[in-house]
Amino acid sequence: MSKNSPTSIFQGSLFEEDYLVRTLGPLVHSSEIALTELVANAWDAGATLVDIFIPEEYNQKLIVEDNGTGLTKEQFEQRWMRLGYNRIKHQGKNVTFPANVEGKRMAYGRNGIGRHGLLCFSNEYTVITNSEGKKSTFTITTQDETHPFVIKNAKFEVSSTNGTRLEVIVNKNLPNPQKILQIISARFLHDPKFIVSINRQTVQLEQHSGLVDTTILQIGDIKLIAHFIDSQKSARSTLYQGIAFWQSNRLVGEPSWILNNEVVIDGRTKFARRYTVVVETSDLADYIVEDWTGFKKSETMNNVYKKVIGYVHEKFSEIAKDSVEETRLQIKNDFHSEISKLPPLAKFEVNQAIENITVNYPTVKIESISIAVEAIINLEKTRSGKELLTKLAKLNDDDINGLNALLDNWSVRDALSVLDEIDSRISVIEAIRKLSGDKDVDELHVLHPLVTSARWLFGPEFESAEYSSNRQLQTAVETVFKKKIGKEVFNNHRKRPDIVVLNNSTASVTGIESFDNDSNLSTLSKILIIELKRGGFNLTREERNQAQGYVEDFMGCGNIIGNPYIEAFVVGESFSEKIQPISTVINENKVEMGKIRIATFGQLVDTAEKRLFGLRQKLSDRYDDIPGMDLFIQQNKQLTVEFIKNGTDN
Repeated sequence: MSKNSPTSIFQGSLFEEDYLVRTLGPLVHSSEIALTELVANAWDAGATLVDIFIPEEYNQKLIVEDNGTGLTKEQFEQRWMRLGYNRIKHQGKNVTFPANVEGKRMAYGRNGIGRHGLLCFSNEYTVITNSEGKKSTFTITTQDETHPFVIKNAKFEVSSTNGTRLEVIVNKNLPNPQKILQIISARFLHDPKFIVSINRQTVQLEQHSGLVDTTILQIGDIKLIAHFIDSQKSARSTLYQGIAFWQSNRLVGEPSWILNNEVVIDGRTKFARRYTVVVETSDLADYIVEDWTGFKKSETMNNVYKKVIGYVHEKFSEIAKDSVEETRLQIKNDFHSEISKLPPLAKFEVNQAIENITVNYPTVKIESISIAVEAIINLEKTRSGKELLTKLAKLNDDDINGLNALLDNWSVRDALSVLDEIDSRISVIEAIRKLSGDKDVDELHVLHPLVTSARWLFGPEFESAEYSSNRQLQTAVETVFKKKIGKEVFNNHRKRPDIVVLNNSTASVTGIESFDNDSNLSTLSKILIIELKRGGFNLTREERNQAQGYVEDFMGCGNIIGNPYIEAFVVGESFSEKIQPISTVINENKVEMGKIRIATFGQLVDTAEKRLFGLRQKLSDRYDDIPGMDLFIQQNKQLTVEFIKNGTDN
């Protein structure tokens, strides 16, 4: 043989002895699920009788025996011994009955996992099955390294009966017979041709007694028969409460008042404890998960849930009408004093609200209704109550949760104060961003008021928007700018001493006062000069030098006591690459007295974004569609009327 020729030696898959048990999930860990599946297998085999014997102790035999069709040797090997056996593919949806039995059933089985239920009790069990005159006995074990499960022993005899007997020595998960009796009883509907007994006690399969209403619900090709049941009128108490789905007379999952993560009604209310909704169908087989613990997620099931929820709400509203009058009278009596003080229209609307709540939400506790009515009465006392109710009605779940959390930690007054301030600041910055590049925008009457109201951009010490009233600073401003631009131009010193109108810009001057430690007299500790160029202006060395001259003149004007530090900002649309954006002013004693900074409107916006913790970006949608001038007008309402009037005079 050539060294390059393929070898005939190969290695197949190996299996741990508990491989199958570890892959079957709840089926082999819950005796309730295991025995339910074995009863379902008997149903699929066309059985009319199923006898289950459950021992009292471990290491004794558990038996499940039915009179169904049984399996031939060939059928057992092809069906029982095939992993993932596809029942629908090989046998169809309908049940085949023994030769002497007539009937019509839809099978529960889909992928053949139910037959492994005996592995819940031991890793080895025996199947004795009779079919077509033959009795076949197989011992099945999972204790094999090369196969998940194998036939350990087999024996074949002649037989004149049909049916299957399952035997297993219980060495784990010993069932409680009474509990299993209840479980099986609640998971299969009553059928006179299907009788189940446990330890000789017949299981009374579920019957829809206490019926209040039956309605057919159609969702495309899917037909549902919905039963509304009063458990107080039932012949016996039911094990479950909620909405129960029954596919071909077998319960799917557990009944619940929660469908698709939506709470249909509060399960703690008297209505939830009294009534049950049963939904029967033969059309949802394709949507059931393999172990019948629920339904697969799909758009079809979403539509089914929506239809059923609508039906439940409708029925609860109808049956609640008997108790509506009693609830309504109690609520009105509790709030008689408050309602009597309302105007006629408000009284009418409160009464209407009580009526609507009690009719539309019959399962709500009376304490909850009282809270809602109290809130409505308070809203009726204000003119904006209706508007608030309308807004609340439109909130989604996240907004409602957020509002609730907000009110847990803030008073409404405090929250409004903070939100108004944030809105005001973001509005200013958005207006500057949108208007600063427009050459036609009036910087005196538009841009400068905006920047002046945003002095906090230049440092927290300039947070206050109040105009400087310091006499020293007023005199210094007048002295410096009369010298620089002429007395005839500087004509607003009696109206706005902090605003100076220049040839192609406006400048504002603000002073920060403090007390001198030695004299305890008020002095200027810092001066802020903002020179704002017209929209679209490109800053050059000339503008920087001019601002430096302002700083030097303030330092030597002789009107300011002390040595305040002077910050000067020259703001434009852009600046020349030949200019240094920051320069320092030093006095004759080599002491730094001030700085001149070149800034752009874009830099102001970026600075504001950081100072506002990124809120401008997070709330951008709120301001995107509002024109810059509208934002200015909105913000300008918060500025003094005097400023608008005096600015116009200039």
